[in-house]
Amino acid sequence: MRNLYTIGFAEKSLRTFVNHLRENQVTKVVDTRLNNISQLAGYAKKEDLTYILELVNIKYAHELDLAPTKEILEAIKKKQISWGEFEKIYIDLIAERKIERKIDVFLEKEEAVCFLCSEHKPHQCHRRLIAEYLREFNKDIQIHHLY
Repeated sequence: MRNLYTIGFAEKSLRTFVNHLRENQVTKVVDTRLNNISQLAGYAKKEDLTYILELVNIKYAHELDLAPTKEILEAIKKKQISWGEFEKIYIDLIAERKIERKIDVFLEKEEAVCFLCSEHKPHQCHRRLIAEYLREFNKDIQIHHLY
């Protein structure tokens, strides 16, 4: 089995966030956000997060192929589409991008990978959709949501 973790930074202190990663022996965080430099991200802004993760020997990568488009994000935030509609549109998007071709890039064999986004819980977050989508192409993936 290949463990795949997901985590959101919202509603977590930096200590809790790092402890979740360390307790699960995560060695690489893959940022799935479109905008990773927002002032609203606090400690999870790209430069700060990269530095924090370096301090605890965790690699960082930002993968825009895993991020929703600006239009999709705006539509869900403005409640122009439902969560169910978002799921369908987003899954179609990552299928069009053929992210399954990059499974070995996203989930390097020697790495314990964790997909990062902002949502506290995975239930209505695209990181869950990514993990489930990739598991369809590799049944050995076991998904663990950290929150």
